[in-house]
Amino acid sequence: MRAFCCLATATTLLFLLPFSSVAADPDDYGAQFGLSDTRPESGRFVKVGDRYMVPYQATIPGTKVTYTMEPIPGGQFTLGSPATEAERSDDEGPQRTITVEPFWMGKYEVTWGEYFEFMKLYLQFQAFNAAGVRPVTSDNEADAVTAPSKLHEPSTTFERGQDPRHPAVSMTQYAAKQYTHWLSGLTGRQYRLPSEAEWEYACRAGTKTAYYFGDDPVQLADHAWFIDNADDELQFVGQKKPNAWGLHDTLGSVWEWTLDGYHEDGYARLDDLPHSAVEAIAWPEEVYPCVLRGGSWDDEADRCRAAAKLASDDEEWKYLDPQVPKSPWWYSDEPAFSVGFRVVRPLKMHSKAKMARYWQADHEEILDAVNIKLEGQRSVRGVVDKDLPAAAAEVPANK
Repeated sequence: MRAFCCLATATTLLFLLPFSSVAADPDDYGAQFGLSDTRPESGRFVKVGDRYMVPYQATIPGTKVTYTMEPIPGGQFTLGSPATEAERSDDEGPQRTITVEPFWMGKYEVTWGEYFEFMKLYLQFQAFNAAGVRPVTSDNEADAVTAPSKLHEPSTTFERGQDPRHPAVSMTQYAAKQYTHWLSGLTGRQYRLPSEAEWEYACRAGTKTAYYFGDDPVQLADHAWFIDNADDELQFVGQKKPNAWGLHDTLGSVWEWTLDGYHEDGYARLDDLPHSAVEAIAWPEEVYPCVLRGGSWDDEADRCRAAAKLASDDEEWKYLDPQVPKSPWWYSDEPAFSVGFRVVRPLKMHSKAKMARYWQADHEEILDAVNIKLEGQRSVRGVVDKDLPAAAAEVPANK
C-alpha cells in the first residue's frame, strides 16, 4: 500500500470524525476514527488506498481533556546518523534502511493535563474494589491496567512545572506503556509507544540532516526548548515551530520513551537488508537500559539531534526512592525530570493478544515489583474499556 502526505495550506486543519462512522465490531469501535472517505479540501492528509488519514483532535472519554494526533505517511528511510555527522555517538550507527507503515503520532508530548487523568485511576479503582464492582477476572484480564501509585514526593516531581500544558515527566517506560493501554481501552483506538525507528522517522519528516531543519544548531532555538533557552524548567508544549509533518517538540523539551532496549553497538544487530520498523525493535531483555529520543530542556544542542539517544538507568534514576521494591511507575532523581513520551497509533489494528507486548512489562522483575505493590495495597488494578466513564459516574472515587 503506497502512502503519501499532502500539505495543502500552511495551516493544518483538524478533522474530527464522528463516532457514527465507527465499525460495528465491538473490538473495533474506534478503528475508523481519523479516516476520511473523501479527500480533504485543505490541511494535511495521508492517502492510504482509497481513503485519507487526517489529523484529529479527540477528547479523553469521561473528561474534558483533549489530545491531537497527526498522520504520518508510510515510507522508507535511513535509521541513524552518518559517521561524518558532528557530535555523533557510536550508538547512532551503523545506518540501516527501515520501511515504515503509516501511523498517527501525538502532535505534542503527553501533557500533565492528560497524565493527571490517568493518575486518577488509583482512587477510582480503589472505589470500584470497595464497592465490589468491575473486578478483574480471567475473562476481562486483557483489558486490565495497573494504576500508577501515588507520588512519593510530589514537590520533587513537580519542581520544574505541573501546569496541564507542561509535558508530563518522570514516569517509567512501564508506566508510559500502561498509559497507552488505558487510552486504548477507553477509545477503542490502539495507542502505544513508538519504536525507536518510528520515532526517528517521524522526527526527521523526510529529512536526512542532523536536525529536521538542517545541520546548523544556531536555528535550534526556533524549534526546541534546550539548555540555552529553557530557563532551567519545563516549558509548555507547542510553542516552537513544528516539523514538516506537524509534530512539535520532537527536539528538546523532554526525552521521549520508545519501545526499544538500548544497545551500545547501535544497529549492528540488523543486517544491511531493509527491515520494517516493527521488525527492527530491540525488545528489552533487561529492565534497563531502554532508549529515549529527542533531547530535553536540560541538554546541549548536540543532544537534540534527530539521531541522538539516551539510555535509561533505573538504578541511578530511582536512587532516592526509599521504597522496597522501588516504584515500577515513577523515577525520583535527575535526569528523569526531563523524561516524558508521546503516543502513536498505527493504521493497521491488531488483536489484543498481539498488542499485549506493546502494553505490558518486558521483564519479570517489573511484574514482581508491581505484584508486591498490589499485594501490599500500594497500587490497584482494574478494567479499562469504553464503559469505564459511565461506571465511574455511578461509583465516584473519594477525593
